[in-house]
Amino acid sequence: MREYLIFSAGGASGLNTNNKNRHHKANLALLGVAFIWGITFVVVKDALDYIGPFYFLAIRFAMAFLFLLAVYFKRMAGTTGKELGAGIFIGLFLFGGYSFQTVGLQYTGAANAGFITGLSVVLVPIFALFSSRLLPSFFLCAGVLCSVTGLALLSVNDSLSLNYGDLLVFFCAVCFAGHILLVGKYTAQFSPIRLTIIQIGTVSAISLLTGMSVETMPATITGPVWTALLITAIPATSLAFLIQNRVQKYTSATNTAIIFTMEPVFAGLGAFLLAGEVLSYRQLAGCILILAGMLAAELKGTTTKKPPSGGASLQTAGRQETA
Repeated sequence: MREYLIFSAGGASGLNTNNKNRHHKANLALLGVAFIWGITFVVVKDALDYIGPFYFLAIRFAMAFLFLLAVYFKRMAGTTGKELGAGIFIGLFLFGGYSFQTVGLQYTGAANAGFITGLSVVLVPIFALFSSRLLPSFFLCAGVLCSVTGLALLSVNDSLSLNYGDLLVFFCAVCFAGHILLVGKYTAQFSPIRLTIIQIGTVSAISLLTGMSVETMPATITGPVWTALLITAIPATSLAFLIQNRVQKYTSATNTAIIFTMEPVFAGLGAFLLAGEVLSYRQLAGCILILAGMLAAELKGTTTKKPPSGGASLQTAGRQETA
C-alpha cells in the first residue's frame, strides 16, 4: 500500500536519449511496483479480519527489516548515532502513516483508502510552502481544489458526515507527506539505505509495543494473514525498494511520480475485482478528481511567482517511496 517510504537511494537523473530501452523497462518496472502497492490494500483489509493492525504491522516490518538487513548487512557497518537518530525520527512519521492507514482499513473500503492515501502527493508541496518563500503555482492550487472536492465526494455520506475510516486514512496521508519531506532532508546527509532499514525496524518495534498494549495476539496465523504478510513484507516493501533503487536512475523523477499516481487506480480495480467493492457514481467522480489533483500537483507543482522577499524554487517531492 502506498506508503511513502523513502526516496530512491540512487536518486533521479535526467533521461539519457541513448538509453530509451532502459527507460521504457524502468517505467514498466515502476508501474509494476505501483500495481503491487495498489493491490495490497485489498489483501491487508482481508487479513485484518484475523489479526490486529499493530501486530500485523509488527510482523510485516520485522520480515522486511530482516530481508533488507540480510541484503545490505555490510552497508550497516559504521552507522553513526546521528544516522540512527534521523532514521528513528523519520520512522515515527512512517509508523504514523501506516498505523492510521491500517486501522482505517478496518472502517473503510480498499478503494477509498487507496485514493485518500494518494492525497499525500498534494500535501507535500503544501507543507513545503511553510518552509519556503515561494507562492503556490496555479496548478498546485487547482490540484488542491480538485483533491478536496474529490475527497468530499468520496468520503462524505448522504447524511453529510465523514466516514471514520476515511478520516483516519487522511491522517495517514498527512503523516506520509511529512515523512516524504523529512526523507528529502535527511537522505542528503546520510545513507538512504541505512535510513530505510532503520525506519523499517523502528516501525516494527513501535508496532509491536503498541500491539502488546492494545491488542491480543491471535493463537494462530491464518492463511489470509500469511498471504498479506508475504505480499506486503517482501514484494511491496523490500523488493519494491530494491527495484526502485535499481531502475529509477534510468527515468526522471517526474515520470516516477506520475507513474506512482496509478497506485490508487490499481487499488480501486483490485477492490472491485478481488473484494467486490462497488463505488457509487458520486464516489467514482471523487476518485477521478483526486487523481486529477495528484497529476496537477506533480506535473506543475513548482511555484510560478516569487514574493518580494525572493527564494529558491520549490519542487514537489513526488510520491517516491522506498521499501
